[in-house]
Amino acid sequence: MRVSVIIPTLNEAKNLPHVLPHLPSGLHEVILVDGRSTDGTVEAARELMPDIVVVKQTRRGKGNALACGFARASGDIIVMVDADGSTDVREIPRFVAPLLQGAEFAKGSRFCRGGRSHDITPVRRAGNWGLNTLVNVLFGTRFSDLCYGYNAFHRSALEVMDLPAIDQPAPADGSKVWGDGFEIETLINVRVARSGMVIDEVPSVEQPRIHGESNLNAVTDGLRVLRIIASERLRRNVSRNRVIELPEPRTAPAQVPAAAGAPAPVRSEAVQEPL
Repeated sequence: MRVSVIIPTLNEAKNLPHVLPHLPSGLHEVILVDGRSTDGTVEAARELMPDIVVVKQTRRGKGNALACGFARASGDIIVMVDADGSTDVREIPRFVAPLLQGAEFAKGSRFCRGGRSHDITPVRRAGNWGLNTLVNVLFGTRFSDLCYGYNAFHRSALEVMDLPAIDQPAPADGSKVWGDGFEIETLINVRVARSGMVIDEVPSVEQPRIHGESNLNAVTDGLRVLRIIASERLRRNVSRNRVIELPEPRTAPAQVPAAAGAPAPVRSEAVQEPL
């Protein structure tokens, strides 16, 4: 299995030396998607990793950066991590392991057994709990952590994610296309769950951002997530090419012991709802 790692960046030059050298060996490719950084992020990345693939995102926002990276990725498995050091790239084997054992989507969680966060604020923790509970009630999921961007999946999952097209023009008023912001994580989680894919929650330890300040705004981005939840509740599960019929709930394959040193993933199965 070829593994592609996607790293969105916006002025993260000082953080990359704490991220890129710790990537596991044997990766198929590392794709850095840059949002027009002005601090030498791209140059720093190429100095640290000469064979890194650099992609310029087409609009603004983390969601658009990830979509641009997904479009460029050629691996069988895609892993999404952050460039600020908060997602520990040394955990990547933990995320790949369940995908080799029958899962289709490996969802990082700071709040299942074995996970924790050294970075989340009380306001963000409360907001994540409220939004997580709402999604579990509305969609019949059993997520323990909704707003965490550390995930891995088989590339076939891209079809059901149905993210905004990367060549779509940006709004003339300077706003973001829905799905281009931090709400991308909720959008992906909900659509993957509704498709009936087998999801494994993987314990993850979130580290503090090393340099700089987060681009996340707990209030405005929280409201965008809330709007995404409302719109997804009313949305039919549609890909760009066809309507996807929701399958009957599947029985997850038997657990295979995780790789040495990695905690066993926590299986989460979505409960299907009628269209």
